[in-house]
Amino acid sequence: MRDVIVIGAGAGGPVVAKELAARGLDILLLEAGPRHDQPREQWTHFENDANNPLTGFFRLGPADRSKPAWYREWPQNSFVWQLSGIGGTTQHFYGNYPRAYPGVFNDYSGADAGNYDRAHQFPFGYAEMVPYFEWVEATAPVMTAAMGTKEEVFFRGCESLGLPVQTTKTTREPSYRPQENAILQPGGNAGRTTDTNLLQYPRATGCTMCGFCFQGCMEPVNAPRNQFAKRSTDNSYVPMALTADVWAEHGKPVELIADAYVTQIHAEDRGGTLTATGVTWRDNATGHKRREDAQVVVMAGGCTENPRLWFNSGLPNPNDWVGRGYTDHFFDWLIGVMDHDTGSSKGPGSSARLDFPGYGGLENVGLPPALQAFSATLSDSGIRGEYDNGRGQPGTWDGPAGRLIGPELKDLLLNGVNRLLNVLVITDDDVEADNRVTLSSFPADENGPVARVQFQHRQRTMRTIRNREFMANKAAELLRGTGAKSVYRIDWAPLILHVQSSMRMGESPDNSVLDATAESRAVKRLFIADNSALPNAVGGPNPSLTTQALATRTAEKIFQRYFDGDPWVHSEAPTVSTDPRISVRLGELGL
Repeated sequence: MRDVIVIGAGAGGPVVAKELAARGLDILLLEAGPRHDQPREQWTHFENDANNPLTGFFRLGPADRSKPAWYREWPQNSFVWQLSGIGGTTQHFYGNYPRAYPGVFNDYSGADAGNYDRAHQFPFGYAEMVPYFEWVEATAPVMTAAMGTKEEVFFRGCESLGLPVQTTKTTREPSYRPQENAILQPGGNAGRTTDTNLLQYPRATGCTMCGFCFQGCMEPVNAPRNQFAKRSTDNSYVPMALTADVWAEHGKPVELIADAYVTQIHAEDRGGTLTATGVTWRDNATGHKRREDAQVVVMAGGCTENPRLWFNSGLPNPNDWVGRGYTDHFFDWLIGVMDHDTGSSKGPGSSARLDFPGYGGLENVGLPPALQAFSATLSDSGIRGEYDNGRGQPGTWDGPAGRLIGPELKDLLLNGVNRLLNVLVITDDDVEADNRVTLSSFPADENGPVARVQFQHRQRTMRTIRNREFMANKAAELLRGTGAKSVYRIDWAPLILHVQSSMRMGESPDNSVLDATAESRAVKRLFIADNSALPNAVGGPNPSLTTQALATRTAEKIFQRYFDGDPWVHSEAPTVSTDPRISVRLGELGL
């Protein structure tokens, strides 16, 4: 009998595992995908090697890449960008860690309160969340992003909008700033040279400005795993979980099993209360199944996989909200073409942002060539100059919105990615019940019926559409302010990277799956600790910090409720994930 079983080693699961292991609990952490324990031998910087959804090392699939990827059905024009493996989507994220806006919490009473989704608030106040934000910011650690040419150009556009520079971690007014991100700042030779012989640990530390964030971070060369620059959980929380007996006084190392697909959560009636008792997981390599029992089960498989597992386990869904409220940030994408260098492909992928609380935000995003081409072709407006499906109306950008193809796309890329400036539009979306995950009628795979992601793109609420149009026009104004000679709006179809709320916590049992502690209302001792637990779109900021802060809070609630423990976040400082004792132990373990 385990104390806690955690399902999923992406953004949230390792946080719960690390925190509870540090308090001496027996934790089993199961991950459906592979464990990349030697990235320099298993990864490359080539975009197709990493990101091909069928064959890439970041695909959604088992460790054995000769086997097919796992299929998910999405009936609309969209791309659900799921990853498997230790670290989950944090393996390819850009490490952006802004805090959720205060307006999405239930104690917010600002003059702009009506600009938020008041029907789906956090079921507690912002002040209660701040210590958990601070805990994660200290642990990861979160730092002010390294700056380069593309950030300088982006800020020039921000200045043209007449907005102030933000100097606090909490966003309360329209403003711009360097990102707060979970990437170690350049040290030593890093950021000062492109000579690969000089960019090796310990002569170089932190971000080496290589520009390959989306292909996974393995820099600097020869660095211990917990000193890799980007603080994806495979570089931060997972190493801490595996070595909790070294750095924590009462710690016990987590048992981590990869390539282990959980196919069922077990529950039984205990005195009239349905209670989680354990899981069955399948070894992807052998096909063998094994049952494990625990006092508490934590689901952290993601917004698509958690509902799928819930349904496949036959767990109750009394209010029909399991899988509903599947929200993204209604992304859009604008590209400015410059007649000067922007350094767009260099350095951290996204180191600058602009926020409009109540609407959303804008981020500069740098990309290598193949992803830059992809970004210009994912549209819901048709093809520029060829056909329009009713969405690509002209605006403050050049001509109608839509895909760039043929000579137009060729000219864009021949201009060079380092003469482009990309702006990602991130909106604050309403939680919509018709956006949901169900089980597909397509054939089941070896792990059971597969997920169907039903996602409304055109039928959004008026507030969500207003937010997107407002932010897209601000992005175009910003790019004009940088001196862009052309500005293209792509009008992205749903690109499911920032997704949340499919197992949402909430104030009302009528429209939420979880209570205010992230415990299931229908099944006791079953918790959720990833983006799917978020009650809303957090106002538009990237969700990773908020997810990990909430997961820290959830771990503390589990420890108090079921293991008679004391709270810790308000009483002690966390150990930073770059602790040298962790490096030594990882070396002893051959990691």
